[in-house]
Amino acid sequence: MMANTKYIFITGGVVSSLGKGIAAASIGALFESRGLSVSLIKVDPYINVDPGTMSPFQHGEVFVTEDGTETDLDLGHYERFVRFKASKKNNFTAGKVYETVIRNERKGKYLGGTVQVIPHITNEIKKRIKQGGLNKDIAIVEVGGTVGDIESQPFVEALRQMALELPSSSWAFVHLTLVPFINASGELKTKPTQHSVKELRSLGIGPDVLVCRSEQELPKEEKRKIALFCSVPKDNVISMHDVDTVYSIPILLNKQKVDEIILKKLKVKTKKPNLNDWKRVVKSKLLPEKEVNVSFVGKYTELKDSYKSINEALEHAGIQNKAKVNINFVEAEEITSKNVKKILKNADAILVPGGFGERGVEGMISACKFARENNIPYLGICLGMQVAIIEYARNVLKLKAANSTEFDPTTKFPVIGLITEWNDMSGKKEKRHKNSDLGGTMRLGGQICKLKKSSNSHKMYKTNKIVERHRHRYEVNPKYKDQMIKMGLDVVGTSIDDKLVEMIEIPKHKWFLACQFHPEFTSNPRDGHPIFNSYIKSTITKK
Repeated sequence: MMANTKYIFITGGVVSSLGKGIAAASIGALFESRGLSVSLIKVDPYINVDPGTMSPFQHGEVFVTEDGTETDLDLGHYERFVRFKASKKNNFTAGKVYETVIRNERKGKYLGGTVQVIPHITNEIKKRIKQGGLNKDIAIVEVGGTVGDIESQPFVEALRQMALELPSSSWAFVHLTLVPFINASGELKTKPTQHSVKELRSLGIGPDVLVCRSEQELPKEEKRKIALFCSVPKDNVISMHDVDTVYSIPILLNKQKVDEIILKKLKVKTKKPNLNDWKRVVKSKLLPEKEVNVSFVGKYTELKDSYKSINEALEHAGIQNKAKVNINFVEAEEITSKNVKKILKNADAILVPGGFGERGVEGMISACKFARENNIPYLGICLGMQVAIIEYARNVLKLKAANSTEFDPTTKFPVIGLITEWNDMSGKKEKRHKNSDLGGTMRLGGQICKLKKSSNSHKMYKTNKIVERHRHRYEVNPKYKDQMIKMGLDVVGTSIDDKLVEMIEIPKHKWFLACQFHPEFTSNPRDGHPIFNSYIKSTITKK
């Protein structure tokens, strides 16, 4: 552990969605491979307090940290690439910053002074960045959006101030930009990068490293041109071109000595990086020995980022099993009891993910029934478990009107309901009611789950207790638990106080598991996740 935290500030220009999160995570992985402790922080310029109530169609997946914070999906990248657990300190928005400053003003903490962007907003941003990097060797700070956006300016200004306040060896600026290839002329164009850097310099920041996104590797001549016009050393112009898998990005960046360049700027000496894990991951990903077709029955299938962590977890399980996992996204609304066989006939496995609202639920129930009756491996996550409970109640317990009170508040058989209180990991009682704020009705973050020793789940985890992350409002109604167990559904995981159903299995089925929590949030490419690893393995083994 170094005496003081060193900061790497990552900004982006030209267009959004260039891959700042992947670049930040990959650089973090390189430092971790050298024995340094790393924290990654995402700052988002939008005014929402957090992503929790934002539409997945607009924002993509909401990632959940172990401490129960709803965060940007980039934190998922961070945890997948670097072995650290993000918290509420690792993601904050402009909305959160302004909310805090306004609250402080209302309390009189500024002694009646005029509250302004500088210094009050920028000071709050700097404070939060330092909290996120506390007790770590390296803190990597990614600024959302693009340089020049009016929303980003307070954040960029805060970084400029930090660079003035800290020794020059305490920080480095990495700027990600686009070098487009124009098919009509057959040329790579460097002007967007030049203009992006010009914009950054106009805000008082000069980049130490330029990471250039492009379809193809940057030729030496383009690198020299960019270096000349952007006033950075030629070796500090890095090509982050398209590759077969994002998990090869750490190796790609290391070959261009990004980690060495940054560490030299920071005056940090470390051991050589050990990238054997990443080489193994890439090899297994690119040279699979088997192929698996998973039918993914969801309600936000138009935008794949809505299920980013699940997609990645399936890929990780494929890597662990040396299998290529083909994900066939199926819109739940299109499935009926009459066409389910036709739509899912080629499925080696079926997965129903989480979600909110009634749309598509009946299609999910039909898919679950098809998997159960045809001995097809089934994984239900969050809503996917509630769907499994409803399906079992209707078709095995013969409670034909069984439903969740989320979808039918007057249902005769409320097998899923809004549980109003439970105990968290520490034993503290948490409560909610239907009129609470949307975020306040959630059961969020890491919760202990006790596993039944004779279960398949216990064999997967190899332990009696696990901690997994939750993000949901409704629970299995314990009133129906014994009835379901009697009819062949096994409750294999419960909350720490035994009140809530966390995991179910059907022992006589080839592989049937559903969980109330979100295992995808704790999967990573180097290890996979016990549930997903077993799920994919079940599709390539005979029973």
